Amino acid sequence: MPPLHAVTLGHRRLREALAALTDDQVAAPSLLPGWSRGHVLAHLTDNARAFARVSELALRGELVDAYEGGQAERDAIIEGLATSSADEHRSAIARHSAALEAVWSQATADDWARPVRFRNGDLGGLVHMRWREVWIHLVDLDLGVGPQEWTDEFSCHAVDFLLPRLPGGIVLRQTDGPRRWTTSDADGHLEISGRARDLAAWLAGRTPERSPLGPLPNLGSWPAHPAPIPDQERRTIR
Repeated sequence: MPPLHAVTLGHRRLREALAALTDDQVAAPSLLPGWSRGHVLAHLTDNARAFARVSELALRGELVDAYEGGQAERDAIIEGLATSSADEHRSAIARHSAALEAVWSQATADDWARPVRFRNGDLGGLVHMRWREVWIHLVDLDLGVGPQEWTDEFSCHAVDFLLPRLPGGIVLRQTDGPRRWTTSDADGHLEISGRARDLAAWLAGRTPERSPLGPLPNLGSWPAHPAPIPDQERRTIR
């Protein structure tokens, strides 16, 4: 399990990237088709708000939906916040990220196994999800942060999570570290190799700094549920 400070560092990098953001840049397209930078920022802000609410209530033993109105409510919130000014986005990101960190700081080692209704996961899984949201969408903002800033720890975690996007019979090999990933039915496998951050960027549908080597298959859909969290990793959250 990633330490909580990994998410905190991501929040800090996000604030740094937004320091000189202008209103014109907010309205300009992001790297996500159909979304402006404002849409990405609205999503990051509301994701922090929703996770803080779900987490705070989970610590009280209450299970709630992240969005009572479902996907329609989520989409409406993003659309409503997307046109905020650069200053408003900066303020909202800082406020809601800090609130989320404050809620998580109250959790004990045993609390991370508390169930949450969001994607049928647990409280610890929300830390993983926020970690991914921040670093992947930092790239989408196109403000000078690319996958080259992804740490080996984050990159390997992202590959672990995104591996189900690959068809069977594929082996991924990290060239800047020891990791090797194998999909199901690996007899007669095809190997794809590259640095961890490049493999992670490709699997995330983002442009890697260096294209992985090997036959690159079409990717399946984004995993619908969090990857299982081993007990020994869950206990390492600090």
